[in-house]
Amino acid sequence: MTELTPEKTDNTTLARIEAILFVASSPITSSQIAETLDLPTKEVEQGLEQLAQLYSGRGLAIQSYGGKYQMTTAAEMASDVEKFLGLELTTRLSRAAIETMAIIAYRQPITRPGIDAIRGVSSDGVIKSLLSRGLIQEVGRADGPGRPILFSTTVDFLQHFGLNSLDQLPPYETEEMENQPKNGLLKD
Repeated sequence: MTELTPEKTDNTTLARIEAILFVASSPITSSQIAETLDLPTKEVEQGLEQLAQLYSGRGLAIQSYGGKYQMTTAAEMASDVEKFLGLELTTRLSRAAIETMAIIAYRQPITRPGIDAIRGVSSDGVIKSLLSRGLIQEVGRADGPGRPILFSTTVDFLQHFGLNSLDQLPPYETEEMENQPKNGLLKD
């Protein structure tokens, strides 16, 4: 049995997909692009992958999150873009906010009590701040007692940290963590 290799999408189709991504004001799905361009979804998905590779190392990037795609400026160009637009660096996050973001990014969806258990302190204020900045979102409720709210990251989180997808997060476990005995206080 021969293994099939992915077919390359022709340049006209890539240009059409690229044009839709360029004018889209928010992230869109491959099926929305396929419907608009009257193309098979699989062909659009292959085209999106090729565009992401073509933009690698360039000033623009194709960002994917939760099955949605968006054209953005590359993270490496953030300081140049901020300087050109005259944006102040007021978007700095506190240590507590970064710690909370890391917990949510790696454990999502996660509840506030889950975050508090890991951090060892209350996260109410930090969560409110992250919600107001649009870096996290409520995605439902857990089935446990009191049905606490579940939080996950957003597309704005990816943009803020210069990621194209959650797959670009560094590996969760470090060598130090693997060698430490588990105390059984937190469920993984």
